[in-house]
Amino acid sequence: MSLASQDTELDSFPKLLLRNAEKIGDHTANREKEFGIWQSWTWREVCDNVHDLACGFAALGLKRGDRMVIVGDNRPHLYWSMVAAQAIGAIPVPLYQDSVAEEMAYVVEHAGARFAMVEDQEQTDKMLLIQEGYRDLETIIYEDERGMRDYAQDFVYSYTAVQALGRDFAAKNPNFFRESIAETKGEDIAIMVYTSGTTGKPKGVILSQNNLVIQGRNAAQQEQLTEKEELIAYLPMAWVGDNVFSLAQSYVAGFCVSCPESQATVIADTREIGPTYFFAPPRIFENLLTNVLIRMEDAGSLKRKLFDYFMKVARKVGPEILDGKQVGFKDRLLYALGDLVIYGPLKNTMGYSRIRVAYTAGEAIGPDIFLFYRALGINLKQIYGSTEASVFVTIQPDGEIKADTVGKPAKGVELQIAENGEVLFRSPGVFIEYYKNPEATKETKDAEGWVHTGDAGLIGPDGHLKIIDRAKDVGRLNNGTMFAPKFLENKLKFFPQIKEAVAFGNERDQVCAFVCIDLEAMGSWAERNNVPYASYQELAADAKVLEIIKEKVEQVNMDLANDPLLSDSQIHRFLVLHKELDADDGELTRTRKVRRKIINERYGSLIKALYEGAASGYIETEVSYEDGRKGMISADLTILDAKTFPKATNSAAA
Repeated sequence: MSLASQDTELDSFPKLLLRNAEKIGDHTANREKEFGIWQSWTWREVCDNVHDLACGFAALGLKRGDRMVIVGDNRPHLYWSMVAAQAIGAIPVPLYQDSVAEEMAYVVEHAGARFAMVEDQEQTDKMLLIQEGYRDLETIIYEDERGMRDYAQDFVYSYTAVQALGRDFAAKNPNFFRESIAETKGEDIAIMVYTSGTTGKPKGVILSQNNLVIQGRNAAQQEQLTEKEELIAYLPMAWVGDNVFSLAQSYVAGFCVSCPESQATVIADTREIGPTYFFAPPRIFENLLTNVLIRMEDAGSLKRKLFDYFMKVARKVGPEILDGKQVGFKDRLLYALGDLVIYGPLKNTMGYSRIRVAYTAGEAIGPDIFLFYRALGINLKQIYGSTEASVFVTIQPDGEIKADTVGKPAKGVELQIAENGEVLFRSPGVFIEYYKNPEATKETKDAEGWVHTGDAGLIGPDGHLKIIDRAKDVGRLNNGTMFAPKFLENKLKFFPQIKEAVAFGNERDQVCAFVCIDLEAMGSWAERNNVPYASYQELAADAKVLEIIKEKVEQVNMDLANDPLLSDSQIHRFLVLHKELDADDGELTRTRKVRRKIINERYGSLIKALYEGAASGYIETEVSYEDGRKGMISADLTILDAKTFPKATNSAAA
């Protein structure tokens, strides 16, 4: 019997930690790669580290109810600091590590944080800058000591120094740690996670121990997760999903979580670990597929022919074989041969050879991309969830995997569709409230506990949920046709040449779009075709690049012509932006969701040019550089007309 099915009365992370240290103490709990070498810690060693930290925090004055911000890349020591804070009743508040100090300052002040646990010198400097305007931030603790020798402030401590304080504190208070853990309960606040803020300031979502532990346990039981799983933690610690996958489910099921050396080494480190349980947003799978296709274009003709042939076999029978369905002997033989020469080596290159369960969520994944991975034999599923749900709302059950749905309600989740088409859910994972924002809480969660997701969807006769778009983003063309911008944008982003897209059309006669090229894919094409360029802006304006993007837009239009609901949403005009949409410029959230209001304001002149029939549009845009400086770039962008296609008749569509 797996640990996830036992000890259901354990209702907090610290209690689960003690259980794991006692029952599977010699099992590896965490790994981290540093200087090219993997370091490992058992559950017993993790418990010892958390003990010293919790006592050290108490010695420094961290108390029940205090907030501690956590900032850095995925590091075992930062995860331990979260559980150590919870062990004494404090509340961890993880921040996106790539946020600038100004963005962090809002969360630090709004949360009322007194303590900060950070990874390194860079994050320490951000906290010191924030403290100049927010004196309530009393204590800063850093984990990586490189570059910190000359920091002499008496309120700045090293991680090892805090643990030393903790050992001294424990010597005087030997029962403190276990007595504090015994006082934790499921109703305690486990974490405060700030939403990405697509329409305004981020909201602090308060989640309880019960929210995370019960949701993590239910999903772990549904997927039969055990202590034998391997997971790699590379997505932001400030994202609720990382707190469920890398903390809640790891502690519930007892499996190992490994942290890569850096974001630049994630693929290589994933290949070395060989995870059995994996999550990635669609953009990760899209980027990997883009890299595969780029490499195949550079490969010899024989290798390309083999790849194309066996991928046709995989698309035909791979998903059926994965789902355990009957497949003819010849097809099985061909698939086995394809696995030997194509699929197996390809999965090994990506680090996906051992995956037993993989999820994707956050945005819709292109059906062809989804099929590609399942055709390789990777058990990729779509899930649907949110911060306010403690992640899980729906999960695709094994044997019922569909490209156009996000599955059935997860264990313990109730689902319904409101009269206006909005998806509502109720579950043990429903958040407590938005911090200091009762109005927003009331708007999102009703008196009966139903959460309004803001997504438009429908439940099919098979019980599967299908998400159409954000309810607030779904609009109508002037002829009454439904306009679902994200659906169109995802169809465009299926092509490896297109990294981002923004569609317009609500209360207009036709649909137009912005497109951002993928610099890696188009750069590779430019090198192969001897097209010189010195910058993203120059390549994006190249006439041959524009023609390639036009072909992709028209392919999308051809597909839309066969959809009776969306055939009128074909893209009539488009332009390729002179810069990538960037979170640092406020155009995307940190989770890469388009901030439509900002796009409409910043690029209003280009939108106007699209709809006025102009041949080009001039724009001046402020950009943020990596060193924090601001600058202006300008461009005169070519606007292209795309071919549209007549709506398919019912017989033709059939």
